[in-house]
Amino acid sequence: MTSKERVLTAFANREPDRVPINYAANAGIDARLKAHFKLAAKDEKGLRAALGVDFCGANAGYCGPRLHAEIPGRQVGMEWGEHKRWIDHETGGYWDFCDFPLQNATDEEIARWPMPSPDDYNYGAVAARCEANKEYAICVGGPGFGDIINSTGFIFGMEETLVRLVTEEPAMLAFIDRRLEIMLETKRRNIEAAGGGIDFVWMGEDLGTQIGPMIGLDLYRKVLRPRHQRVIDLAKSFNLPVMIHTCGSSSWAYEDFIEMGIGVADTLQPEAANMSPRHLKDNFGGRLAFHGGISTAGPVAFGTVAQTIADCRKTLEIMMPGGGYCFAPTHSLQDNSPTENVVAMYETARKYGRYGK
Repeated sequence: MTSKERVLTAFANREPDRVPINYAANAGIDARLKAHFKLAAKDEKGLRAALGVDFCGANAGYCGPRLHAEIPGRQVGMEWGEHKRWIDHETGGYWDFCDFPLQNATDEEIARWPMPSPDDYNYGAVAARCEANKEYAICVGGPGFGDIINSTGFIFGMEETLVRLVTEEPAMLAFIDRRLEIMLETKRRNIEAAGGGIDFVWMGEDLGTQIGPMIGLDLYRKVLRPRHQRVIDLAKSFNLPVMIHTCGSSSWAYEDFIEMGIGVADTLQPEAANMSPRHLKDNFGGRLAFHGGISTAGPVAFGTVAQTIADCRKTLEIMMPGGGYCFAPTHSLQDNSPTENVVAMYETARKYGRYGK
């Protein structure tokens, strides 16, 4: 099978020739992997080939003006204006969200917050990217497409966002809907520009902590679900399957996902409540396909090579039967993951993820 055929077969809850494989990583471990495989620093396609990856994205890049001023010591998003600061740790570092510029803003300041125009994206490059990667399963979107809690929290702060969602505060809901309208139009044009080259839509919404839901099902159904449905309806208008990224304990929302037309659940943090591979396979297998499940906080980060292999094999043994599983880390692989563990992780998927043995 081609990668495209492999992924779409798994998404349809059938058995492909082997489990599809995906990859995401922080800059530190990404650089170490390229060095391990003797690849150039920017050889993304070479690394995908070395790991056996079956997925690729084709999102139109932003090419408009900087809408939010730069700030010394901060990384400020050109489009949406989120602030980040660099956090060092013993194995590397990362950019973390901070400042939350609309946390104490007036309604007028929220309404005036600059947002990009759908005209300011490079749709002209999309078709060429799809053609250059046509053997892969190509997605549009990602974990931040259509999400409400996280992306709003980047600007308002998480506590402020949750309080305003519970109270259905008009100014923030208007901000959310303005952002959603722009994203929907941008992705619609992106899909059209691809000329049939897009294979699925990837959206996101983090709904859980490690121990339980982040919000109640009633709030999800009243405030978030109607807005998520618009993303799904866009995908369905192009006959594209939908995968949703959602962190933490999130299986409490999976019945709603199925009703809404979502076909694939992503992330699958096995250490979170009601998110073990066995729980997911037993309760939702055949009705949802799965993408993820290899914990970036488990053996791949803190164990030995042997423990990494054993953990990956156990997940494959549970999730593979009947199809519907794509092997991937739960989040971006972190810099604290030993290179040999990550290499073993992907070798295990290629060796033990084959059907018909």
